[in-house]
Amino acid sequence: MPGTPARTADADTAAEVVCLGESMVTFLPSQPGRLADVPSFGRGIGGAESNVACALAAAGHRAAWVGRVGADGFGDHLVEAIAGYGVDTSAVRRDPVRPTGIYFRTATDRATDVHEVAYYRAGSAASAMSPDNVPYEVLFAARVLHLSGITAALSADCLALLHDLTAPRPDRPLISFDVNLRPGLWRDTDAAPGVLLDLARRSDLVFVGEDEAEEAWGVKGAEAIRAVLPEPEVLVVKRGSDGATVFSGRRPGPRSSNAAGAGQAFGGAGHASAKAGRASAEAGHVSGRAGRASAEADSVITVPALHVDVVAPVGAGDAFAAGFLSATLRDLPVRDRVRHGHLMAAAVLTVPGDLTAPPARAHADALAALDDDAWGRLRLGPGWTGDDQEVRTA
Repeated sequence: MPGTPARTADADTAAEVVCLGESMVTFLPSQPGRLADVPSFGRGIGGAESNVACALAAAGHRAAWVGRVGADGFGDHLVEAIAGYGVDTSAVRRDPVRPTGIYFRTATDRATDVHEVAYYRAGSAASAMSPDNVPYEVLFAARVLHLSGITAALSADCLALLHDLTAPRPDRPLISFDVNLRPGLWRDTDAAPGVLLDLARRSDLVFVGEDEAEEAWGVKGAEAIRAVLPEPEVLVVKRGSDGATVFSGRRPGPRSSNAAGAGQAFGGAGHASAKAGRASAEAGHVSGRAGRASAEADSVITVPALHVDVVAPVGAGDAFAAGFLSATLRDLPVRDRVRHGHLMAAAVLTVPGDLTAPPARAHADALAALDDDAWGRLRLGPGWTGDDQEVRTA
């Protein structure tokens, strides 16, 4: 990859993507209804970053997950389950004192008020991650390091870790950052907007939803979001049923030696308040225009979403990121990167859980290569990823 310094591990065996963050044991209800009324639960796994790692590994990439779990049975289950997807978990650390995080959720739609989630993650092993106990040699051996804003919300130590990992340095890999605004996780909700804006601006590839950008920074629309985030080499704005818009181009200023080659190869402080975050966002309209005026103009592309018969709206954001990263690693055109994101999201949307086997690469490539009219007429439902399944058109 142009601009990439020598790594500490063999390029043929090191992970292409390392995903860092908390994974938890998830308890899924045996039937719909309030948590108070559900009689029993099945056990699964959940975690934005480990979801991305599992999807990438299932798609044929070398992926690793780095996290911290308790020295308990739940920690054993997490590590074994994630490794079962083909993910390298050798750098996961066990905490002898703190427990593995767990959570319970209802079977209803996360987007409605009926949905309930009960987290038991305060003081978890993952919340103790810091610059002092995470293996940087593993993180920096990858082509891409994938992070999310969820980790920043877990503790001051976790925020310090993300701030350090996104700092300018000659040896860092391409930083992929999913904003993943989760207001309920932040002890200081006023700090979240400024923190997330700062971390996104320090990253190379950023995923953010239109809705969360409006909630966090008070900006509406893809162009306005790009104005407050001019620094990332690639900005992916997820627009729900309207699809996704991608801005890509040279940044006003490089952050690492990798940044200079990012276009060719891949196409605030923690105490900031919400007011400061929005003030920074407003200032970004000015700095963004001025920065890009002296740089190469953005390439902008919008790719429509697919028609999907949704079974459960969980895990789609993580799957989209995995699909986009997978196509990015393969150096596919930007349009196809977005389409692979949509396809991998559709695979998860048509099953009950957060994870599923993605479509075979040849199958996904064939769908991603369709002309615009044929793409717009696709309709995907349960079972569509099977090789023997006929894909319907709307």
